Amino acid sequence: MATMPPVSQHAARRNLRVGLLAFAGALAMLGLGYASVPLYRLFCQATGFGGTTMTATENEAASAARLATGQTISIRFDATTAGDMPWTFRPSQATDTITIGERDIATFVARNGTSRPITGMATYNVTPEKAGKYFNKIQCFCFTQQTLQPGQEVTMPVLYYVDPAMLDDPNMRGVEQITLSYTFHRAADPVKPAPARAN
Repeated sequence: MATMPPVSQHAARRNLRVGLLAFAGALAMLGLGYASVPLYRLFCQATGFGGTTMTATENEAASAARLATGQTISIRFDATTAGDMPWTFRPSQATDTITIGERDIATFVARNGTSRPITGMATYNVTPEKAGKYFNKIQCFCFTQQTLQPGQEVTMPVLYYVDPAMLDDPNMRGVEQITLSYTFHRAADPVKPAPARAN
């Protein structure tokens, strides 16, 4: 019976290097898997991709207001809940006509009709998707856990404006209405508030 030739030191080092590279690649893929959702969210928030709205500061809102030309656009508000979320959720009004560049406020009403506290979190988008990069939120309840006690009803505001830059975008010609949609999901792992400290 023939015996296998001994593995040279060079071949052993090469095999070890290949094994380490494969292990490092597997770890990197695992890390990307965990980071993909937050990275995708950051990408969408930075570009407006997929109808994700922008986040603006008070200074940016003031700058946009100075560029307002008096032109208006209709905003439609949409509110839904995921299948496992037992709240009722609705916009205070279905539509509003706003001046492009000027800040406005919309409110949404959520009610917990159950007999136990429920924690939820809202996701959002706008349609048409190409309007996402022009729809700016200054203040919003999205991606923040909200806990409602049994029978509790709350009104949640969204402070926003539509960037006048949309008027210079040929892709936005003919857009007469933007829909802002929110969906409340039940929080899988609610964050517990810190216990109150006595003064």
